[in-house]
Amino acid sequence: MEVYLVGGAVRDRLLGRTVTERDWVVVGARPEDLERQGYLPVGREFPVFLHPKTREEYALARLERKVAPGYRGFATEFSPAVTLEQDLRRRDLTINAMAENAAGEIIDPYGGRRDLEARLLRHVSEAFVEDPVRVLRVARFAARYAALGFRVAEQTLALMRRMSESGELGALVPERVWQETERALGESRPEVFFETLRACGALAVIFPEVAALYGVPQPAKWHPEIDTGAHVMLALRWAADAGFSTPVRFAVLTHDLGKALTAPDRWPSHHGHEEEGVPLIETLCARLKAPNAYRELAVLTARFHAQVHRAEQMRAATVLKLIEATDAMRRPDRFDELLRACEADARGRAGLEARPYPQGDYLRRARAAAAAVALTREEREGLAGPAIGERIRARRLEAIEALR
Repeated sequence: MEVYLVGGAVRDRLLGRTVTERDWVVVGARPEDLERQGYLPVGREFPVFLHPKTREEYALARLERKVAPGYRGFATEFSPAVTLEQDLRRRDLTINAMAENAAGEIIDPYGGRRDLEARLLRHVSEAFVEDPVRVLRVARFAARYAALGFRVAEQTLALMRRMSESGELGALVPERVWQETERALGESRPEVFFETLRACGALAVIFPEVAALYGVPQPAKWHPEIDTGAHVMLALRWAADAGFSTPVRFAVLTHDLGKALTAPDRWPSHHGHEEEGVPLIETLCARLKAPNAYRELAVLTARFHAQVHRAEQMRAATVLKLIEATDAMRRPDRFDELLRACEADARGRAGLEARPYPQGDYLRRARAAAAAVALTREEREGLAGPAIGERIRARRLEAIEALR
């Protein structure tokens, strides 16, 4: 029985990155061999075990054979006769198909180390096309390592394009699409995930609402980049550079979906796109089974981002209505995330990335001033029910007016 460290742990150590988890492959063993040593079986479709002390995952070397569409359409074969090279060959990218033995030696039958040095994301074999999830995974790795200069190899991009055109992506299940998307949103360059999908034709299949934004012009006065799709990618990159949360980044991705519905004879104006984008977000989130927190913030951002941008020019009464409509009194953290998404929208514009965005701080102060309002016992005397609420609202309006 031989044990090898494999996959991401080997890749990231060679890149000088922090290794967060380790996976192991066991060659020349049967399930009962590991169970006798105290390993805990946890795999459903193929033998995976937890180490009795470290709880790290150990999988028996295996082969996979495509038998049906989709990423679940594989028959798995395992036996002591399966070699390490055969196990590594079924992996997606060469940089993920390296192993390390107990002596610290790297086993690299498919050129992963060479591709690390060349900063290439390249498929291991033609079997790459058998699993549609790999299109999403490659795009996610492109987002993760873009800052290091990595790019997708042309041959691999061609295979991804072939998969997009073949209809194979239709076999993706929503849960897996969302899992990869959420992880990609958390990477250092999340916009590269969507740009890579667009380059291979997958964006129109998986995220048609986002793909439809490309080629839609905006007023150059406000958007020097003009193209709406380009603007959304700039805003998403700004949100990531600012360290904003993944729900904020998703809200930034979807805030302008309504612009794709504007009739061309109205371009570059997009009056009413805020509300028109809401049903598109609802549809997208339902299709991907996105968590409610993501959907709610995205809807708020689409619906109110134009008002947030105009906050300093609005009357105090309108500001208070905005605070009330966004439930900011009860959900201050979500309101803050809304303002972050709006800031990313305002700064995600070519050449305007560093311009000030005082609207966010003003609305935070306005919400805090309104939340601090309270009636004394004397002020409550003679008031009941709705009258108390009306008095509190009037006082909140005064507090916001005092900020001018």
